[in-house]
Amino acid sequence: MVLLKNIIFTIFVPGTVTVVIPFLILGRDIIAVPSQWGIPQHLALLSALLGVSVYFRCVWDFASVGRGTPAPIDPPKVLVVRGLYRYVRNPIYLGLLFVLLGEAVFFESWSLLRYAIGVFVLFYLFIIVYEEPSLRSKFGESYVRYCQNVRRWTPGKKYQEGD
Repeated sequence: MVLLKNIIFTIFVPGTVTVVIPFLILGRDIIAVPSQWGIPQHLALLSALLGVSVYFRCVWDFASVGRGTPAPIDPPKVLVVRGLYRYVRNPIYLGLLFVLLGEAVFFESWSLLRYAIGVFVLFYLFIIVYEEPSLRSKFGESYVRYCQNVRRWTPGKKYQEGD
């Protein structure tokens, strides 16, 4: 059941943010795939692949360890501090941003780049206003300790439970 909920969430939320809205922004330009791929297009594909990999690894950890989803209405029941969460607090958001940046570079689209920046701002505000206070309330001291040892956006030293 957790797997099904994660699939549904992935289709509707990250799918909308990284596929549907960019498609609408690009409009007819989506057909204008560069005829010759240069270094930017290859790096963009690597960025998008990295982002997708990060996202699915984190969803796996949420489902297998946390027994929940990234959706605020069905969050993990257990604080997830394994996998990429040992190095950075928000790897799912970073993964989605890597996808968006990859799309912006691949299509050489300033509109997609502005969209990616806007998405980052919305992610940041959501984290500050809702997510972190909610996690602090739910997991208490263990979440506070985790925040003291793991950065929000940039990877750092590996977190060990009990730090």
